[in-house]
Amino acid sequence: MKWEQLVKLGNALPEVVEDVWYGTPALKVRKKGFVRLKEDRKDVVFMLEDVEEQLVLCENLPAIYYITDHYRGYAAVLARLAKLTTAECKLRLERAWRTKAPAKLIATFDER
Repeated sequence: MKWEQLVKLGNALPEVVEDVWYGTPALKVRKKGFVRLKEDRKDVVFMLEDVEEQLVLCENLPAIYYITDHYRGYAAVLARLAKLTTAECKLRLERAWRTKAPAKLIATFDER
C-alpha cells in the first residue's frame, strides 16, 4: 500500500478531505483527523476507538501494527504501509473515520 492508494480508499467515505495534520498529509472528516502519514512516509497513524483495540491489533498483527512510547495509552496505532492489504486498509480507514465522524453522518452512511 502507498499513501496515494490509501487516500483513494479513504476518499470513498463521506465528507473526507485531504489536509495536513501535525505537519504531514492526512485525511479528515469535518476538520477532524482520523489518519495521517508519519514523518518517515513509510507508516501511518490510524485513530482507534480505544486503547484496547490498540493492544489487540499490535498483539495479533505485529507485522502490520505497532506503537511507540509516544502512542502508548492513546487511542491510535501505527501501521506499516508496505504491509497493509487493501482489505485491511479499508477496514481500518472506516473504523478510524467512525471515531471522528458525527453520529448523524455515520447514521446516513449506515443507511446505504
